[in-house]
Amino acid sequence: MRQTRWRRAAVGAAAVGLLMVPVGAGVGYAVDAPAPPSASSSAGSTDSEDFPQLTPAVARQLDEAVRKVRDEAKVPGVQVALSAPGKGAYVRAFGVADKATGRPMTDHLFMRIGSETKTFTVTALLELVDEGKVGLDDPIGTYVPGVPNGDRITLRELAGMRSGLFNYSADEDFFKALTSDPQREFTPQELLGYSFKHPVLFAPNAQFNYCNTNLILLGLVVEKVSGQRLADFITKEVVGPAGLKHTLFPVGAEFPKPHAQGYTNQTASGKTEDSAGWNPSWGWAAGAMISDLTDLRKWAKVVATGELLTPATQAERLKVSPALPGTGYGLGIFKVNGWIGHNGSLPGYQSLTLYDPRTQATLVVLLNTDISAEGQEPSTLFGEAITKIVTPEHVYTLPAQPAAGKS
Repeated sequence: MRQTRWRRAAVGAAAVGLLMVPVGAGVGYAVDAPAPPSASSSAGSTDSEDFPQLTPAVARQLDEAVRKVRDEAKVPGVQVALSAPGKGAYVRAFGVADKATGRPMTDHLFMRIGSETKTFTVTALLELVDEGKVGLDDPIGTYVPGVPNGDRITLRELAGMRSGLFNYSADEDFFKALTSDPQREFTPQELLGYSFKHPVLFAPNAQFNYCNTNLILLGLVVEKVSGQRLADFITKEVVGPAGLKHTLFPVGAEFPKPHAQGYTNQTASGKTEDSAGWNPSWGWAAGAMISDLTDLRKWAKVVATGELLTPATQAERLKVSPALPGTGYGLGIFKVNGWIGHNGSLPGYQSLTLYDPRTQATLVVLLNTDISAEGQEPSTLFGEAITKIVTPEHVYTLPAQPAAGKS
């Protein structure tokens, strides 16, 4: 059970795999229904009247809801930012950043963001699409040799989690390698090796299956086409133009200060450990990045509205296919009851960054544990509790994911 639970977290729980959520679903939640209409149809409309003024009374409601989730899920510390134009802002930090010292959680700490990295990697790819250097319907075999079905799987299918490739972070040998030496540095080629020794799960585009392998391949495409390291390209062409000042793609285990310590039970012993110093290279293009609350509040709108892309390319990004029940997944982004964004999860940390085009509201949640609460990702519980108060007809919720290897 410990290995199964960790592999689910490691996917980045995009709860459509989130991430590992946000942050994974092991080998899979598979959905083979046809794609619904584009999620972009509401992107230009707003209805700020649906979003309440963030008055002291509403803030007290939110305080109570966040504290309740934190207590029940046993989360050490959490940061929350919620805002909408003309409605004010709610920015809070609860609990501790370091259980050993009692150092309080604040709203300006660096945090590991897990699978929210996918939104940056796919944005980098889509910028290359806008420059005419790659095509979404190019086969991955054009850029990376040796990929199973590489002559048939397209870049679009990789970004949309419909490749059929095995998720390397669900592999038993990978789990053993990481937990036996959390400071180990993995190369992209090593990660692909854990995936490619398994048979493909289904034909390209036949189903949805959240898979970190897809993003490793897209990261290699960005490197090959741009001639730059992925970390350098994302820093120069995505992070910088988005105006983000505290977001970085680490090349090793570095973690700027001040940061929160992270707590996970996805360890070789099964005991809870502090994972702040673990090397996130195993997540690379799928989950290695670091950011903070202020930057993610900006990024929520940038990625959901396509500020760095042409309107045509953003429209392609927001064409969603069915993922988990009630959830659509586009190109490195999901839509849940009107909220657009991504979550993230890797050992010790979870995150959630959302934007609501109807109200132009943003919601960011950052916490320093990935330990589930009765089978639910804590980030999902916070998102659900908060949106029940401010957008009760559009509640963010993601169903519990199946165990790895189940469908």
